[in-house]
Amino acid sequence: MSQTVVTAPGGELPASEPRAEGHPPGLYVLFTTEMWERFSYYGMRALLVLYLTKAMGLERKDALDIYAIYTGLVYLTPLIGGRLADRILGQRKAIFIGGILMALGQFVLTQPTMLNLGLGLLIVGNGFFKPNISTMVGTLYPRGDHRRDGAYTIFYMGINLGAFFSPLVCGWLGERVSWASGFASAGVGMMLGLLTFVFTQRMLQGGGLPPGRERLPDARLNLGDWIQIAAISAALVGLVYGAITSWGSVSWVWSPSWMTSTAATILYRGAVLIGVLGLFLYATEPRTSDSAEGSAHEPFTPADWQRIGVILIISLFSIVFWMGFEQAGGTMNLFALEKTDRDLLGWEIPASYFQAVNPVFIIGLAPVFAALWTSLARHRFPLPSVAKQGLGLVLLGAGFAVMYVADGRAAAGKVSPFWLVGVYFIFTVAELFISPIGLSLVNKLAHPKVASLMMASWFLCTAAANYLAGIMEETVKGYDLNLWVFLGVCAFVPGLLMLALTPVLVKMSHGRD
Repeated sequence: MSQTVVTAPGGELPASEPRAEGHPPGLYVLFTTEMWERFSYYGMRALLVLYLTKAMGLERKDALDIYAIYTGLVYLTPLIGGRLADRILGQRKAIFIGGILMALGQFVLTQPTMLNLGLGLLIVGNGFFKPNISTMVGTLYPRGDHRRDGAYTIFYMGINLGAFFSPLVCGWLGERVSWASGFASAGVGMMLGLLTFVFTQRMLQGGGLPPGRERLPDARLNLGDWIQIAAISAALVGLVYGAITSWGSVSWVWSPSWMTSTAATILYRGAVLIGVLGLFLYATEPRTSDSAEGSAHEPFTPADWQRIGVILIISLFSIVFWMGFEQAGGTMNLFALEKTDRDLLGWEIPASYFQAVNPVFIIGLAPVFAALWTSLARHRFPLPSVAKQGLGLVLLGAGFAVMYVADGRAAAGKVSPFWLVGVYFIFTVAELFISPIGLSLVNKLAHPKVASLMMASWFLCTAAANYLAGIMEETVKGYDLNLWVFLGVCAFVPGLLMLALTPVLVKMSHGRD
């Protein structure tokens, strides 16, 4: 069995698996860790809107507003966590910090009076966890390795394995036993993910260590690292608590009295967030030139800047995809609750169970797509990554066309659950064209020096999309538009545009598409 060398953002790392066949064992470490984290996240997401409307008595609009802010910020904080991992912490320590905060956040949510603190801990914790575990997948493979798209698709299957079980466990406990038990089970899932990562980190081939230690193949975190993880986690808990308790005196910055329209609100808050993040990125930029050797210290070339341009372009296109796709946790979750016939032989299917349909299809289809991409690459007929994403957007538009028909039929009475199942199937195929391919492409195109930051930029656009997803229903009502038609057009037209731009974007990728 031959040996190979895997190039990571920090340098070269030995791999224990042959290059042409199979995947390194570290992929399955990350697969399992992410599976448990997504069990935690999607378990809580399946409950959030239902909890706010049924248990806390909030109006539909107010519940969707909270959902929008939460899911938006969850994908915004990765810019900070990714940057700190690139410059100071390394991916491993950032993952542990994020996991600790998210576990605490889930357990805090078991107390209704501490909703804001729980959501705050989840938002900050995700910022440290999400971009860094995704980046670590890429550290296991050399540039140009045809297995990389397949690896991200397998990794994505782990995400959806957790997402499948979470509504069945957390959703059932929350809706049938108690809301507190549902949130607590999500916290247990996050703890299992942390334990997995602790005891299997030796299989990561030295990936994800702090800057300067990346080339030590079997290195693990030392006592000093664990002390730093504990100290930073405790400080962040205090920071989140302080921000929540003092919010009343500074809330005018976020919601000034002159904001009277949705468009003004989005533009103003977007400018505030971008300004704060810009100051943070400037403050963490090194002021002296790096002299150490290794790919992470190579200067940026014109080709590198063009590749970064491609990352930004595909990230912007991803906004319209996730803006539609993330209706699943909001309007489509409420569609399941209010307009879907959930009677099954006298047993009422919990509305949260429909959140498990998409992951079921992902688990079944992900290996097929992973094999398809690898086969096309081996036979020299690869479909460019940007073309895959364009097709994904077109498919999403088709899904909303079906949703429009289902909603029309619901006007005469509750509809068959197979309408939602069919829409989720189309969404799943679209997702496999967009999300794992996007993760892989960002990793392939990013300069090693900003690998986690570029991954975080992908999630920044996902943040904007999640926020828009939550407010979209109320926004289109103001213009007397049908939500499903509007979302379908917003997916289909950009999809065609992306397909048209494919030759240009492939050229800008300089051989890394």
